[in-house]
Amino acid sequence: MKNQELIPHLFRTEYRKITAVLGKTFGLEHIEIAQDIASDTFLLASEMWAMKGAPDNPVAWLYTVARNKTLDYLRRDKLFKEKISGKVVRDSQMSDEIDIDLSTQNITDSQLQMMFAICHPSLPVESQIGLALNVLCGFGIGEIASAFLTNKETINKRLYRAREKLRTEQVKMEFPAESDIEARLDAVLKTLYLLFNEGFYSAGKDVTLRKDVCIEAMWLTKMLLENPCTDRPPANALLALMCFHASRFEARTNPEGETVLYQDQDDSLWDAALISRGEYYLNRASVGRQLSRYHLEAAIGYWHTIKADTPEKWEHILQYYNELLILEYSPIAALNRTYALAKARSKPEAIREAEKLNLADNHLYHSLLGELYLGIDDVKALECFNTALALARSRADRRLLAEKIGRLG
Repeated sequence: MKNQELIPHLFRTEYRKITAVLGKTFGLEHIEIAQDIASDTFLLASEMWAMKGAPDNPVAWLYTVARNKTLDYLRRDKLFKEKISGKVVRDSQMSDEIDIDLSTQNITDSQLQMMFAICHPSLPVESQIGLALNVLCGFGIGEIASAFLTNKETINKRLYRAREKLRTEQVKMEFPAESDIEARLDAVLKTLYLLFNEGFYSAGKDVTLRKDVCIEAMWLTKMLLENPCTDRPPANALLALMCFHASRFEARTNPEGETVLYQDQDDSLWDAALISRGEYYLNRASVGRQLSRYHLEAAIGYWHTIKADTPEKWEHILQYYNELLILEYSPIAALNRTYALAKARSKPEAIREAEKLNLADNHLYHSLLGELYLGIDDVKALECFNTALALARSRADRRLLAEKIGRLG
């Protein structure tokens, strides 16, 4: 792998590990220092490797540099060293002997503990996602601003307030108590679910799909399954859901980056291996009696990996949506249900249900109504598509809607 490819690859895989370990070493209240040291490590790597070439063991090189930079920081900043002397540096003469534990076990544990810390219930959901993108995924402020369709200043303020909240709440990087694990895990799963959706339905940078965000969410979810304390049915169901959606990555956009609707996708581009992994995790999720939204959405995702357009398929999807809405109502899930209703029953019935939702400010709502009215009332369909076009934010969505309007016009 060439240097220009190697460093971005290692940044995605190792930045979070270094940050998590140093964050655990310094304490969550000093997470910015851990991030700075991790960033400086990769900056030095890009400069040194460009001149001398990559070392034989790039990962070990990164860990060694990160450790040395940490020791240098402690030597330079006497005040900081004194603040953490009770936890890290027991004697000012022992700074050279500090053990920055970069063992595989501590790296894994530190990342899980960091995940629970930044998904603390005291934080708003958007702050949890922002911190996950920044701390665990290494995304820059600009990238996060793009994902949230906002500006850098807003994201900077949001992350600052989130870190301050973690400080005032004295949140520690540690595993929750056994009695709290289920409730705390639920918050982590929700953040990872929203993180995956942020990539899969991305409207930032005029792209439909941010694969890098989705892959990060999948990686973090898989890490939960590797720990017996967090290897629970809902976590397996969530990873199954992600696998089913990710299996259609290549078919979901065309070479120009434009959205390809589900019914128009080339199923030969679907990833059979990911579908198989999704089935594996869904089977693992089926133990016990717990039924979560992730179980139901994973079941819906599974049926979407079957291309055959049969009444049986859409009836199954419809019933799963019915259960999902009883378990946890969501306007978007209700909107998606109307499409399944049209396929399983009839368009007129779906139109009646859709119009009850009245999601007037949502372009997807008007776009779906346009699809449902096609062949029944094309004038009404055109009106719906025009409304959707006026509300759509991404270039890809606007282009797709303009094409539909053009065909109708």
